[in-house]
Amino acid sequence: MGFKERLKEKRLEAGLTQVELAEKVSVTPRTIQNYEMGTRRPGNMKIVGDIAAALGTTADYLLTNADVYTLEAQEKGGPKAARDIQELVGEVTGLFAGGQLSEDALEGAMRALNDAYWKAKEKNKKFAPKKYRHPGE
Repeated sequence: MGFKERLKEKRLEAGLTQVELAEKVSVTPRTIQNYEMGTRRPGNMKIVGDIAAALGTTADYLLTNADVYTLEAQEKGGPKAARDIQELVGEVTGLFAGGQLSEDALEGAMRALNDAYWKAKEKNKKFAPKKYRHPGE
């Protein structure tokens, strides 16, 4: 069960409509609708925290490990990094889906690949043309 299913489950348990939850979290009702349909994800951990507080749960309950990696990537590197990490996590999860890997071992593998992704991005900055570099690089 992913973010969208857990969000809807907790919203219904709390007896809130999408509009009521949106008002509590200071987002639009369309945003909550998109989260529940899975067409959009929160852009940062603050929004997830606000949603969790409004629903009387925790951000840890709402987010899977893959969601956490994607959100961290979104905050750190923007939408492209989030898509890259989401794809990487999906491939790793699929790779081990039929095997005998424990949850802790899978988490370790995903964390290692996530760290490797960010190290490679940092190392490859020097190869980017100057016009694409951010100030201070």
